[in-house]
Amino acid sequence: MTRTGGALAGGRGRRAVLLLAAGALALAGCTPSPPSPPSGEPTPTASVQAPVLLSPLRGTPVEEGDAEHPSLAAKIDNHPSARPQYGLEHADIVYEELVEGGITRYVAVWHSDLPPAVGPIRSIRPMDPDIVSPFGGIVAYSGGQDRFVRAMRETGVLNAVEGEEGMADVFWRSLERQAPHNVLLRADRIVAENAGLDAPPLQFRYAVTPDEAAAVTAGEPSVTVETTFSPTSTSAWTHDGRAGNYARSQNGVPDVAQSGAPITAVNVVVVRVDIDESPGVPRTELEGSGEAWVATGGHLLRGTWVKEGARAPLRLVSATGTVLTLAPGNTWVELVPNDTGAVRSAIS
Repeated sequence: MTRTGGALAGGRGRRAVLLLAAGALALAGCTPSPPSPPSGEPTPTASVQAPVLLSPLRGTPVEEGDAEHPSLAAKIDNHPSARPQYGLEHADIVYEELVEGGITRYVAVWHSDLPPAVGPIRSIRPMDPDIVSPFGGIVAYSGGQDRFVRAMRETGVLNAVEGEEGMADVFWRSLERQAPHNVLLRADRIVAENAGLDAPPLQFRYAVTPDEAAAVTAGEPSVTVETTFSPTSTSAWTHDGRAGNYARSQNGVPDVAQSGAPITAVNVVVVRVDIDESPGVPRTELEGSGEAWVATGGHLLRGTWVKEGARAPLRLVSATGTVLTLAPGNTWVELVPNDTGAVRSAIS
């Protein structure tokens, strides 16, 4: 396990978002004291509502102390032989990216709900430092080209690499899968072993309730969102009004986790990106800005994505520059190529 490029900030650093009820704070001395009640009547007391702690990667309420640990990002295989994946249904945020051969891989991030095992774990790609850097914490992968590994280590995120010294207790190879699609990670153990690292900062802005999310209040009805990464790699998200989320399918087949649970998302964010082939492998360009679509609650809203640097979070804004809010819950981000990819939505 290595951490390079400068130590992370020390301490547990509470990063859960505080949502203060309106009127909870008042400046002392700004208003006169109320008159004393008549003798024999109880003295009224002011009602002060305690702040609500919110998960930084879901925007959902958490108990005191539950968010005071680092996030875990991991490079997850999406080859057909790697499905169904372990622990993907528990991830807070998942990025889907194009890799060689027209297939995709995931960068999944866990914080609110840590499963015992995640995987299959695969090697990193050139865009992964830009995806992982804003979260801090831990990143797990099974190696990669030296230049890509070097770039990931320079982020300052704690690197957990399969096969390196000290990693035998957290990585293992399943006998039920064929290599290279069988590397698994003990997610809860590696986070517990590094619990002193800071919790992740807020990545997206969340509405208080699902009905107040930007796509619901300002978007158009859209039950299904389809994304195409290449001629051989498509996915679709279909909204379930009763469940309040989107169910995922790949190439027409419902997507499920190893547990049998369906892969679902409360928010689906589609980001149109340029792809640079000059490193010899596809590199998603994630600095700058471009077109974006946000799907929440059966509605789709068009906007713009902005990422001001490698360590800056991805921001979603409207045409007027206001921040687009998501519904509280988990989010999938689809990094769809501008040239070979496509996005399609349907009302039914």
